[in-house]
Amino acid sequence: MEDHAGISLLRDGAPLLGFALVFVLIFRRLGLGATLGFLVAGAVVGPQVLGLVGDAESKMGIAELGIALLLFLVGLELSPSRLWRMRQSIFGLGLLQVTICGLAISGIVYATHFSLGAALALGLPLALSSTAQVLPLLQSAGRLRTDLGERAFAILLFQDLSIVPLITIVTAMSRNPADQLGPPGWLLAVYTVAAIIGLVLAGRFLLRPLFRLIGNLGEREMFVFAGLFAVIASAAIMEMLGLSAALGAFIAGVMLADSPYRHELEADVEPFRAILLGLFFLAVGMTLNLHAIAERPFFVAGMALALIATKTVLIMGLGLLFGMKRRQAFALGVLLSQGGEFGFVLFAQAQHAYLIENQAASVFGAIITLSMATTPFLMMATKRLRAEPEPSAEGLAGPQEEGANAVVVGYGRFGQTVAQMLIGQDIPVTIVDTDVEMIETAGSFGMKVYYGDGTRTDILRQAGAADAELLLFCQDGDGLDTEKLEGIHHAFPKATIFVRAYDRRSIIKMKGAPIAGAVREVLESAIVMARRAMGAVGVDIQEVDKTEAEYRRRDFERLKLQRETGDIYAARDSMFSQAGQAAAAVVDLEKG
Repeated sequence: MEDHAGISLLRDGAPLLGFALVFVLIFRRLGLGATLGFLVAGAVVGPQVLGLVGDAESKMGIAELGIALLLFLVGLELSPSRLWRMRQSIFGLGLLQVTICGLAISGIVYATHFSLGAALALGLPLALSSTAQVLPLLQSAGRLRTDLGERAFAILLFQDLSIVPLITIVTAMSRNPADQLGPPGWLLAVYTVAAIIGLVLAGRFLLRPLFRLIGNLGEREMFVFAGLFAVIASAAIMEMLGLSAALGAFIAGVMLADSPYRHELEADVEPFRAILLGLFFLAVGMTLNLHAIAERPFFVAGMALALIATKTVLIMGLGLLFGMKRRQAFALGVLLSQGGEFGFVLFAQAQHAYLIENQAASVFGAIITLSMATTPFLMMATKRLRAEPEPSAEGLAGPQEEGANAVVVGYGRFGQTVAQMLIGQDIPVTIVDTDVEMIETAGSFGMKVYYGDGTRTDILRQAGAADAELLLFCQDGDGLDTEKLEGIHHAFPKATIFVRAYDRRSIIKMKGAPIAGAVREVLESAIVMARRAMGAVGVDIQEVDKTEAEYRRRDFERLKLQRETGDIYAARDSMFSQAGQAAAAVVDLEKG
């Protein structure tokens, strides 16, 4: 039996992954996003087209773990300071967008002869937009840090937050007898509050000490295990209490958002999230009722058009209400006009709650898919309407250089000086280190240092290196070489890289590396001490400067030759030496 299950898994896995790979690459190339690629791949390999893979329901059960991991990562992003800074856009603009758009679209669905419960279960999810599609569009256009980008990000963030209450609303309206046997509403509310408090306390007094212990051991694999355990255990506890498993995963993320281990957890959990969420959309594609869609093509196209028009108009109006310019508000409306990937999640919940049938879920899934497919083309078609007029330069001040974002790797004696000087210039700095004791000590002084190996590109990406202008490797040792630095530069080509070098051998190892500079950790301090020593024995300041300049010249030439030859002993005759001094003294005596 076990052998049969293993063979079935391999037989299903090969076509699923193969078709997913092909369609995701095609859809990415067309600028339509990975989600559509997964959905189409699932539909093609599913029972209604090629019939290569069946039993979508069992795969959906495994894949729903991807939803839990996604909400865990959303929770990790929500540090209190970030929420506070964006509070007006998130909880003002975001709340109004989800509420007004959700009710308006529910009204349109209700007008097409659905029951009130079904209309809400179908309409509220359609208020959400596609984070997976919108953020890459903003990043590729270089507009993520503009006013438009920040407003769009705030709305998407609130939409992500609203998943949990929307799932709770669907559960509360459930007609499933299994759900009816659950506890009454007031008791469910008590369970929810108690579970949230319990999970927060567990995070503070159990998970954080656990991650501290793993950090001290330096075992990356254990971080993966611990991160998955935090997500699955939190989700399982909530499910056992008859609550939303997604809520448990989200709370697990929030309670670790301010911990030093956030970036390490994001980097370790992200691959599992990507794989399982991809499997979820493949399973959704497999369950789409293509016959139902084919029977009502005009309804699908008309509802997709109504969805896009309604969201564009309402979001544009909200943008104007919150002080955006007309063109920016229109751009925001078009950008967020599509349905989102979470609609499929909520439709699955609504099916489980017996609020909608499979046919309705398939038709409205097709509406989301069609609306997502139109977004890139709508953005191109409305480019001239969205473009801001060129402002006049008359009477404006000249450009001023703004502080660059920096990622500092290593917060020992060297890294502390570098980071604090950058902070003194108001340059935003993210600091990463692997020394747990040092991280906690820095925290007691008010410095936020994150745990992680900053030479890994996935950790650097989570720390914001993709948008940073400076990457500063200040860690002890000589673990960086040309090959590793080339990989980092390839991953983050916009960043200027500086490296702390342990000694001459470290610099030789970095020959040809794409860096702006390497600084030997004791060179400058040694030169300062030598200058003071010469001054203490009465050497004239001009002679001190002359000696320093000569030393630097010889040192540079020797290092250049050593890097070219790879021989650490090259150019020894260029050094100042006592032997040279003795020979000079003999010559002077002979002359005398």
